[in-house]
Amino acid sequence: MTVTSGSTTGIDIVDPALSTAVRDGLDRVEKALRETVESADDFVTEAARHLVDAGGKRFRPLLALLAAQFGDPTADEVIQAAVVVELTHLATLYHDDVMDEAAVRRGAESANSRYTNTVAILTGDYLFACASDIVSGLGPDAVRIQARTFSRLVTGQIRETAGPQNGADPVQHYLHVVAEKTGSLIATSGRFGAQFAGAPAEVVETLTTYGEVIGVAFQLSDDLLDIASESLQSGKTPGTDLREGIPTLPVLYALASDDPAEARLRQLVSRPLVDDGEHAEALELLRRSPAMLTARATLEEYAAEACRLLATLPEIPARNALQTLADFVVARTG
Repeated sequence: MTVTSGSTTGIDIVDPALSTAVRDGLDRVEKALRETVESADDFVTEAARHLVDAGGKRFRPLLALLAAQFGDPTADEVIQAAVVVELTHLATLYHDDVMDEAAVRRGAESANSRYTNTVAILTGDYLFACASDIVSGLGPDAVRIQARTFSRLVTGQIRETAGPQNGADPVQHYLHVVAEKTGSLIATSGRFGAQFAGAPAEVVETLTTYGEVIGVAFQLSDDLLDIASESLQSGKTPGTDLREGIPTLPVLYALASDDPAEARLRQLVSRPLVDDGEHAEALELLRRSPAMLTARATLEEYAAEACRLLATLPEIPARNALQTLADFVVARTG
């Protein structure tokens, strides 16, 4: 398997041995995912496999497998840990779809549309339970890390729902939310992969930090693509967040501007844009706004930090693969 830089993951694995090892690891993860969510109740199994069978990038297990290359990647615990992070991710998707009232997920009918909100929420809870069952066998430290990761995920969602407190900087609030909601689980993916492969402690910490930084960077690049892309490059119709009134990073920078020339843009992006004409106008104004340059500069700062972290690691093929991801998150918005 070669994951090219044009793929949705952005990780380019050119080393043949590493490519084979990662492919085999992902195959084992896929098999374990299906076995883990199987229940004595056929309906529970069907609902739990709904998103598993829908596929996806499996980015978090992939990162765990690459992080494991800095130790002994053949350790059985590495696969178990990779399954834990993917199950946790899938569980959050069931809950996200309910909160977002989503009709489609990964090109298929969302679980809440197919089974009702109640079943979707309970299925997400079931997947969290499955992940907890596996992580309990990885030791108390793994249980503690998983619990703290879950806490950050939930806290990030609460912060996003509540919005910034009075006097708080909306941009910093947003970046904090992204670090918790997205970066925290990707950080744990890097930590688990390296830790259970027996990598040195300093390498484990570096890969943990790298995971969080690159997770935030990936979300910020999605924010830019949602505005800048003329195609479905971002995986959804351009301007979707804008239409729904979701304040992504470029919008937050635009709202923070006091430039009189940006007054019309600020007026438009301060609310959901259900009118097609206003939506098209806001999209065009935002694409020309200095806010896009500022948002891109923020993305570049995160990508540069990811590169700095990688530079401290041993120079092995896995480090080069992770480097391509840091390059990709910037290049995809160019």
